[in-house]
Amino acid sequence: MTISVGDKLPAATFAIMAANGPASRESSDIFDGRTVAFFAVPGAYTPTCYTTHLPGFIEHADALKAKGVDEEICTSVNDIFVMDAWGKSSGIGDNITMVADGSGTFTKAIGLDLDLNEAGLGLRSQRYAMLVVDGTVKALNIEPETGTAEKSSAQTLLESL
Repeated sequence: MTISVGDKLPAATFAIMAANGPASRESSDIFDGRTVAFFAVPGAYTPTCYTTHLPGFIEHADALKAKGVDEEICTSVNDIFVMDAWGKSSGIGDNITMVADGSGTFTKAIGLDLDLNEAGLGLRSQRYAMLVVDGTVKALNIEPETGTAEKSSAQTLLESL
């Protein structure tokens, strides 16, 4: 079952890149008592993710913060080494936190997993953006096709604030 507006997010553990290497970050640390722009991509470095989706969140970082967003977080069913390298090569700076859902546990728990085995990509996440306030989904924009980033764009999420 796919998560919906008004639902609480499930508990999860994400991988992050800390100063000394990979570390864990609990969903409670990310969402409890905070407003978070949380977005997912099917794969780091894939065309739409790399050229449109992530750059839009970089571009609108200040506007999202001005509207009360405490943190912007990008996730993907990739390992943290790939997510970290992608973030650095994209110039995210301090604007976006990259978190890995390497086994897709969180992605499956919220019902937004995508089977791309036939394309040789395995389990991935659907492309989406959500506004989460204190662990509750306040806005959820799921992209109808993997090759577009319009409904799940930073601009669309910004308009919901």
